[in-house]
Amino acid sequence: MTAPRPTNRDIRDEIRDYWSDRAASFDADPGHRIADGAEMAAWTALFQKHLGAARGRKLLDLASGTGEIARLCNQMGFDVTGLDWAEPMLARARNKLPDVTFVQADAERTMLPSDSMDVIVTRHLVWTLVDPAAAFVEWRRVLAPGGMLLLIDGDFVTPSWLVRLLGVRSSTGQGTAARHQRILGQVYFAQGTRANRVAELLAEAGFVDIRIDTRLGRIHRAQAREMGWRKSLLRLSEHRYAIRASKHVATRSGA
Repeated sequence: MTAPRPTNRDIRDEIRDYWSDRAASFDADPGHRIADGAEMAAWTALFQKHLGAARGRKLLDLASGTGEIARLCNQMGFDVTGLDWAEPMLARARNKLPDVTFVQADAERTMLPSDSMDVIVTRHLVWTLVDPAAAFVEWRRVLAPGGMLLLIDGDFVTPSWLVRLLGVRSSTGQGTAARHQRILGQVYFAQGTRANRVAELLAEAGFVDIRIDTRLGRIHRAQAREMGWRKSLLRLSEHRYAIRASKHVATRSGA
C-alpha cells in the first residue's frame, strides 16, 4: 500500500479554499450581501455609533470577501484597504470597488506595517480564527495608537431555545455543510464564539475600552425583508454582537 504523500496544507488552507469556492454565489446570500436602502442604512448607523465620523481615516477591512463592508466604509468616507485570503473573493471585490485597494493575505498574519491603520473592522471572521489570541495581538500591532477595532460576529454553533423547540435546521447544502463542520471542528471557537470570551481575549491582547453591543435589531429587521422565514428565524435567535475596542495611546511615562 502506497503511503500518502506528506503535505504542508493546514486548516488555514482549508478555510481559504472553502471561501474561494463560495465566492461565485456569495453575494446572492442576503446574509452576506448588504442590500441598498434600509439594510445599508442600518449597518451605517451601527458603524457611525461605534466609530464616529470617517474623516478620511485609514481603515482596514479584514476578511473583506466580495467587498460589502469595504463598500459601506468607502461610502462613509474612510480610506479603505480590504484584505482577504481568498483570491476569488478579491476578484469580485476589485470589480465592485475599482478605487479601493485590496490585498491578499491571511487575516491572522497580515504582513502590514505596524501603526499603519486608524481603524480595523471585520464581519463574521472571528469565529473562523485558528489562533485568535495571536490574531488580536497582530491587529493591535497594525493599529495606530488610539486606533479602533470594530468586529461583528456571533455564536453560529449553539442553538437558541427557540431553534431547539421548533427544530429549525440550516438550509445549507449537504456538501457545503460537511466542509463547514470539518473546518469548525478545528478552529478555536469550535464550541461557539461568545462575546464575553472574545472580549477577554481582546483584553489579554492589550486592547482597552472594550464594549459589547448586542443591539443589532435594526439590522436584523432590515435583513428579514430579504430572507425567507427560516433564515430570518435563525438570524434573530442567534447570539450576534458587535465589539468595539481601542489601542491604548502611549504616554511618556508608560507603554
